[in-house]
Amino acid sequence: MHVLALDTTTREGSVAIVDGQRVVVERRGDGSRSHGERLPAEVLGALRACGLTTADMDLFAVASGPGSFTGRRIGIATIQGLAVVHRKRIVPVSALRAMAQAASIGLPEGGLVGAWMDAHRQDVFSALYRVERAEPFALDRLSEIDGPIVASPSSTLSRWSAARHRPACVVGDGAIKYCEELANLAPARPAPPLASVIARIAAQCYRSCSVDPAAIQPLYVRRPDAEIARDAIRR
Repeated sequence: MHVLALDTTTREGSVAIVDGQRVVVERRGDGSRSHGERLPAEVLGALRACGLTTADMDLFAVASGPGSFTGRRIGIATIQGLAVVHRKRIVPVSALRAMAQAASIGLPEGGLVGAWMDAHRQDVFSALYRVERAEPFALDRLSEIDGPIVASPSSTLSRWSAARHRPACVVGDGAIKYCEELANLAPARPAPPLASVIARIAAQCYRSCSVDPAAIQPLYVRRPDAEIARDAIRR
């Protein structure tokens, strides 16, 4: 099964094509340009690199959020367009889960793994998961303990500490940015490119998790700035 996946939740993002659980190609994006400017060429370049076309894809997958509002919408719209044209289904995957799924490899059953994305405004998007006995990219590899939520690093740490949650690691750009605050709880790890992780999760769970293109629900966690500004004007 060939799966094409996109992650556009961060400025750089990534695109990947997998065949079952084998990564055929994965490429980070050019973070100096917007997703709208570069995404079509990056997708086509990844396909050319492995001698495939969009028509060869059996399934599409995309990071549903949280993260960059504009980037996420562009990524979802791109995948929706491809799926509609080729009459295929889509697996949406939380970027927080994808980061934690990658970090869980090598951790023992019962271990905890956290994910922090930089949400700006001195906040992080966070989630906490427990490692279960399952294949590395199976959806039931992780059970959700906390999140997804947006809050300051200190309040997130207070909430986890109050519940006596001590993760083996916390992964993501938010973890790296606030590594000093994390130091007394868990080591911080950078997130790998997520597109191949998302694609492999999709290949494992497509029977139960795939949706029609129009049915994708973005994971916002925090309301878009435009909505907040609009409501402020109306008051």
